[in-house]
Amino acid sequence: MKKSFLSCILAAMLCALSLSGCGNGSTQQDGNTKGAAGGQTGEAEAADDGVVTLRIWAEDANFPVLTKMIESFKEEHAGEAEFEIILEQAADSNCKDSLLNDVHNAADIFPLADDQLTAVVAGGAVCAVPDPEKIREANLEEAAEAASVNDILYAYPMTADNGFFLYYDKNYFTEADVQTLDGILAVAEAAGKQVTMDWASGWYLYAFFGNTGLDFGINDDGVTNYCNWNSTDGPIKGTDIAEAMLAISANPAFKNCVDADFLAGVRDGSVIAGVSGAWNAMEVKEAWGADYGAVKLPTFTCAGQQIQMSSFTGYKMMAVNAYSEHREWALKLAEWLTNEENQTLRFVERNQGPSNKNAAASDEVKQVPAIRAVIEQSQFGRVQRVGNNYWNPCLEFGEIMAEGNPEQLALQDIMDNLVAGITASVVQ
Repeated sequence: MKKSFLSCILAAMLCALSLSGCGNGSTQQDGNTKGAAGGQTGEAEAADDGVVTLRIWAEDANFPVLTKMIESFKEEHAGEAEFEIILEQAADSNCKDSLLNDVHNAADIFPLADDQLTAVVAGGAVCAVPDPEKIREANLEEAAEAASVNDILYAYPMTADNGFFLYYDKNYFTEADVQTLDGILAVAEAAGKQVTMDWASGWYLYAFFGNTGLDFGINDDGVTNYCNWNSTDGPIKGTDIAEAMLAISANPAFKNCVDADFLAGVRDGSVIAGVSGAWNAMEVKEAWGADYGAVKLPTFTCAGQQIQMSSFTGYKMMAVNAYSEHREWALKLAEWLTNEENQTLRFVERNQGPSNKNAAASDEVKQVPAIRAVIEQSQFGRVQRVGNNYWNPCLEFGEIMAEGNPEQLALQDIMDNLVAGITASVVQ
């Protein structure tokens, strides 16, 4: 999720140098004029009477389900063209950097997490969706928003489960216990067990700020941030949040740790609750079996109030390379891979939560605790749109809080330093 300085420089260079991309109807690098974004996709490219070769980036674990989708696509368009569709192994988390490093040799179709979209759009590396209203209508509103930049849809929404929530072991907690962080910690402390969360990650750290009335976001330049988390006015001040976090970290039942340590604790029985995401659902279910529970994030005590913990909501999508030689077919295939039928198939075979409205509304989806928890938590979240300087200051702040402010720094100074880092105009 972190946005590297190198990626942003590359994005800016590509944006300046690129005369095309699907979004502007300009001349492609090979001199062939293409239609403007948002126009009709039409039939297969008439000028191409050879084999339609398309490359798709994907993680190994998704190859089997994607192979089924590709075969059904070929059947759907049998007789229209001869297809050679190739799956290439690539980590989803590296897609943005790989694309911007060499857009002309990148895959035709690739998955993107929503936080990668702004950079690849700025680099002129992706096509706008030709029939955006159709896609918006079929998908959850926030999933379509996450696939858009400046109200232009640049990708096909695919999943809506990339957020975070609370896992808990039903052997220890009642449904009432997991409503508040105070209650969760009290149960864990009494049992000699632990509750985990990763405070070194700005992704999770946002949970303490999102519903406090304090403000944060990315500026119009798409690079820098605005933030008033150090505010000394209002019902919730910046130092109130620092005090709340220090009280949590002082509890012997709390453990600040990364996902891998959370799972290790779940497996060995030392961890009975933790904040994480749907990607760990199968491992948690394997460890806890029928006692596996998942719910929205709890409230936490801050300035004498119970504040609902917030979250960044996360979505994945399929996008098409602006320089694809078979762009019209690539757009058709990307839409196919993300339609209702294939989002349902992805859920059945990979337990990934659909963004398609009809698929997400099915009883089968609603019965999966992790996906149900993501949907429940989404009403308290927001799409992640952050500038480069968000991550490192959050890491430093989170570690100071988790360690109990070992140098006993003034809390207002800590908050001022956090905001100064987040809003810095020079990339840290």
